[in-house]
Amino acid sequence: MGNLYEKYVWEVPVRITHWVNVLAIITLSLTGIFIGTAKTLAQEPSQFIMGWVRFVHFVAAYAFTVSVFARIYWMFRGNKFARWREFLPFLTRDGRRNMMETFKFYTFISKRSPRTVGHNTLAGTAYSLVFCLYLVMIVTGFSLYGERAPQSLIHKLTGWVFGLFSNQGLRLTHHMVMWLLISFAIHHVYSAWLMDIEERSGVMSSIFSGYKAVRHKD
Repeated sequence: MGNLYEKYVWEVPVRITHWVNVLAIITLSLTGIFIGTAKTLAQEPSQFIMGWVRFVHFVAAYAFTVSVFARIYWMFRGNKFARWREFLPFLTRDGRRNMMETFKFYTFISKRSPRTVGHNTLAGTAYSLVFCLYLVMIVTGFSLYGERAPQSLIHKLTGWVFGLFSNQGLRLTHHMVMWLLISFAIHHVYSAWLMDIEERSGVMSSIFSGYKAVRHKD
C-alpha cells in the first residue's frame, strides 16, 4: 500500500466553472420546463410571471455560456489535470488501456479500482461528450432566442442554424439535450461518490477545496 497525501488538483477556475454550470443547469432546467409546459396548460400564466421566468432563463443562459467558454479556455492554460488531453485519453495507447481497466471496474469484472489523480479515463471521455452537448444547448438556445429579433447580433451569429433545422426541430433538440444532461448529472454524482468510497481520495470534497488524497508509494 502506501501513504496518502493531499495534492492540489482542481484549480480555482475549474471549481468556479463547475459550480456555475451546476447552478445554471438547475436554473435553466426548471425555468425551461416551466416555459415549455406553460403553453400546454388550460390557463396560461400571466405575462408578468412568464416574463420573469424567461428573464431568469436568459440570465442563467448567459452565465452558463460564459462559464463553458471559460472552462474551454482553461483547458489550454490550466494545470495538467485541467488540460484538454484529460478529455481525450483514447488518443494514446496508455489511455485506451486505462479506459478498458476502468470499464472493467465499473462493470464489476475487476475489483481493482483505477488509481488516478485527475479524471479517470472514462470520466474524461464522458466529459468531452458533455461539453459537446453544452455547445449544442448554447447554439440551439441562442438560435431560438435570436429568432424574435432578426436584426440582432445573436440572430446574425446563429441564424444559419435555421438553414439546417426547423424551429420545432431546434426546440425538440434543446429539450432532449436537457434531459440527457440531467441524466448525466445523476450518474456523475453516483460515480463520484462511488470512487470516493473506493479510492478514499476525497473526490467529493475536492471540488470545494481543490485537494485530493493521493496514494504515495514509499
